[in-house]
Amino acid sequence: MWSKGGAHIIPHPTIYASKPRGRFEQPYLKAKTTDTPSFRPTTIEGERSTCLLCSKQFDFEKVPVQTRMAQQMLLSLPEFQKVSTGTLVVKEPLNFWGGVRVKPKDTKNSEPVYEPATGRVLCDMIPCGEEEVDQAIKSAQSAYLKWSKLSGMERARIMLEAARIIRERRDEIARAEVANNGKSITEAQVDIDVAWQCIEYYAGIAPTLSGQHIQLPGGSFAYTRREPLGVCVGIGAWNYPFQIAAWKSAPAMACGNAMVFKPSPMTPVTAVMLAEIYKEAGVPDGLFNVVQGGAETGGLLCHHPMVAKVSFTGSVPTGKKVMEMAAKGVKQVTLELGGKSPLIIFKDCELENAIKGALMANFLTQGEVCCNGTRVFVQREIMPQFLEEVVKRTKAISVGDPMCDGTRMGALISKPHMEKVLGFIKQAKEQGAKVLCGGERFVPSDSKLKDGYFVSPCVLDNCRDDMTCVKEEIFGPVMSVLPFDTEEEVLQRANNTTFGLASGVFTRDIARAHRVAENIQAGTCYINNYNVGPVEVPFGGYKMSGFGRENGQVTIEYYSQLKTVVVEMGDVENFF
Repeated sequence: MWSKGGAHIIPHPTIYASKPRGRFEQPYLKAKTTDTPSFRPTTIEGERSTCLLCSKQFDFEKVPVQTRMAQQMLLSLPEFQKVSTGTLVVKEPLNFWGGVRVKPKDTKNSEPVYEPATGRVLCDMIPCGEEEVDQAIKSAQSAYLKWSKLSGMERARIMLEAARIIRERRDEIARAEVANNGKSITEAQVDIDVAWQCIEYYAGIAPTLSGQHIQLPGGSFAYTRREPLGVCVGIGAWNYPFQIAAWKSAPAMACGNAMVFKPSPMTPVTAVMLAEIYKEAGVPDGLFNVVQGGAETGGLLCHHPMVAKVSFTGSVPTGKKVMEMAAKGVKQVTLELGGKSPLIIFKDCELENAIKGALMANFLTQGEVCCNGTRVFVQREIMPQFLEEVVKRTKAISVGDPMCDGTRMGALISKPHMEKVLGFIKQAKEQGAKVLCGGERFVPSDSKLKDGYFVSPCVLDNCRDDMTCVKEEIFGPVMSVLPFDTEEEVLQRANNTTFGLASGVFTRDIARAHRVAENIQAGTCYINNYNVGPVEVPFGGYKMSGFGRENGQVTIEYYSQLKTVVVEMGDVENFF
């Protein structure tokens, strides 16, 4: 919390007087001081506190902190303790701005949110209207004015604390993610790990942000300043709800920006947990806000005049609309859209690794991954061995209760999406594809899962390039396998798509691997692996898969702007 004219950030004197904690492991109070804003930790002496770094003593202001702390974090509520399939019901408001969860004013447009594994209602998603979106953005603008004045080192300390809290609460967050998204607990835990790693990575970059000095004639010089944009909007997807919120907020915050984040209306829960964790870590109230809603709410965010940038993850049609709306305000845009990525397997590959790679390229998160390698091109000579083994292992994938450690595939996000995926498989069969395994609605033996949205993982043979299942993004557990003969041929076929998000190649020929990587038209090319995504590495697409990047050092350029300052040390030359 902040005091007028600047503040030290200090731990609550009563709550933690009898329970010492780490230097950044406590909520914070406002202190009477007019010093420069700082996040220095303190020791406590009764109603006074001493800064560990500057030794200044100051008194606590009498502010209604107890009122602010009365709202329990979602993760501390009983219903979020040891969540299991079919047990979680969320009644708490899921909007967050000004440092607190906010109840929506109008509930008439609420939509039910379903637990994918059971089909029962998990919560209601109540969309934000114009007034609420305006409040969230103004809250973000207020926080931005404070946060952007901190040094990179000060921002880094807060972000590192947020990463630590996520690590500590990883399992609880993952279980809530599973209840809302349907993926297996094993995958969800990895997603939460990636989230804290992303925040930790950008915390490390924050203190390094700098400009350039350019010497000019006559002793004059110029320099550049890398400055934040202001209020950024993040619009997330339902396949990686918590992770995408971290991917967008971490680089934005490292650069000094604030963010208003809109989760998918189908997965509204865990982004609020991230907002509460950021608050607990010590960010100013309003720095990371969450507004719930669908297309209308997204439009309000994109059109708002105080928004400087929009980062969107989702489908190509929606991405086009986001770009069009943002263009009216000349706002910067990052688009991470769909894909129909090729995975090319040459006959000289290490076949065991290629089979593992094909499974990883198609069946993570029930196949609901934008960069999945769903067009699997296999050189004709090894096609029989490949199909035999990949079908065998696909049949062995454990589908069922996503909360169980042994489950490897959970439920699709919704009943309409499940029916859409099954429709793609039906159409593939009508067009001549052969189903080698799976491709049907799966009903687990556990009675509580009988209404869940499960589909058995599917391998399609006898596919052609002109089939719908090969051209269009299915976003489900469906692998289309196609034979090829030569490198030149397969590159031409692999690039014959409007998408360009990812690609992969398996071969022992290192020269060939790099030729394919050079000539494939995609933002990422995996060599002898697939779907590995370290946060240090940029991720984004070519063609209609979008533009801009997430993760990696380059993303800083998409959340900042460059100012040039020219300094004249002599007299002005006058041509008039």
